[in-house]
Amino acid sequence: MTHPFLIPGKGLREFYTPERCFITELLSHPSREVSLARARVAPGVTTQLHALDVEETYVIETGSGVMEVGGDRFRVGPGDGVRIPTGTPQRIENDGVTDLVFLCLCQPRFRAEGYADLETQADGPSP
Repeated sequence: MTHPFLIPGKGLREFYTPERCFITELLSHPSREVSLARARVAPGVTTQLHALDVEETYVIETGSGVMEVGGDRFRVGPGDGVRIPTGTPQRIENDGVTDLVFLCLCQPRFRAEGYADLETQADGPSP
């Protein structure tokens, strides 16, 4: 029997995404109105320009880089938080020499169908 306060997890497994970063889902359960993940971006990598149908907040844990939100670019580092409004184009660049690691809090919960790849849409269909 499952405890009523337990939110079952699927285990912690890091996976690579087409967004050009590694993701570990820390909390993503249909019973919750939020989701939490850890993202890791390798040195020299800029994530895919994208937008979500949810509000997202980044909290930088380690590393540093340049965040782009709605066309505005600014530096981020450990302890910084970034609020990304629903539907706003975003990406982050790791311009450092170590991994850039940050938490991603989505409200409501992230769902893959709410992810819009703005790079592919801008480039049009592949030949």
